Amino acid sequence: MVANDYEKMLDSAYEQLPEISDKAERFEMPVLKTIVIGSRTEIVNFTASSKHIRRDEKELLKYMSKELATFGELSGAKAEFVGKFGSIAINDKFKKYVNRFVLCNECGKPDTHVVKVARQEFLKCEACGAKRPIAKT
Repeated sequence: MVANDYEKMLDSAYEQLPEISDKAERFEMPVLKTIVIGSRTEIVNFTASSKHIRRDEKELLKYMSKELATFGELSGAKAEFVGKFGSIAINDKFKKYVNRFVLCNECGKPDTHVVKVARQEFLKCEACGAKRPIAKT
């Protein structure tokens, strides 16, 4: 009889568990769409991508300009850079930015924000509470 009660409780517990999703991650990193026009490269979805990762577009522009070693400026919802850059190179730099300034090192989730204490900036995770210092861009 005790085993029967245990089976009922176990079945009840399984029914209350949430369904497990097949999808491993809920965060999908956006792919930057680039167009080369003459000697300039435009990222068409720059503003939308910066909003998706919850970061300031000016900070992202500053980082991308530094990484590409060129001048970049915002023009509406897109960013323009002097020089011809392939889509792969641009997206590699963007992925590097996301790994460094967006994703948590502990849990890997994108639920982070930058906290400034004195003159040091930290990446604080809202999901797990981890906090790590980040270097300036």
